Amino acid sequence: MKKKNNRPMELSYYRLTLLSYLKESHPQLASDIGFIKTRADEASQAYSDAVKEGLSQDEASELANLTLLRNLLFSQYDTIINVLWNEFPDIVPQSKAKEYATKILSQCEQVFLQYPLSDEFAYSEEYNTLYTELTGFISFWLEENEL
Repeated sequence: MKKKNNRPMELSYYRLTLLSYLKESHPQLASDIGFIKTRADEASQAYSDAVKEGLSQDEASELANLTLLRNLLFSQYDTIINVLWNEFPDIVPQSKAKEYATKILSQCEQVFLQYPLSDEFAYSEEYNTLYTELTGFISFWLEENEL
């Protein structure tokens, strides 16, 4: 990963961890170097502060990881992939689901905007309604794109 000035960006443990997670669950954020740096620095500081306060290394790591992944645990991208896998296996093979999810993610934004998305959203009652709406939206999208 390079900065704009062509010097490599220092990849700390937290930066690498976050970058890996973003590539997997939030690919649209994986190139946001500023976000990655800021969030990784916050996680590192959370760890340092926790250790200074006397927490164990495990407790400090847990706090750092919570900071690192704050508001990223629910993934629109992963949700779309799940819908494709579960509802459209005959149309979209599992091996192509990530490719399709990338294509359709921005078009699904209007559906997602109707819900109070948070880290805990996947465990809420509203998740099923979102899932159903996404299934309908994706069905129309696949039909319009003749898939």
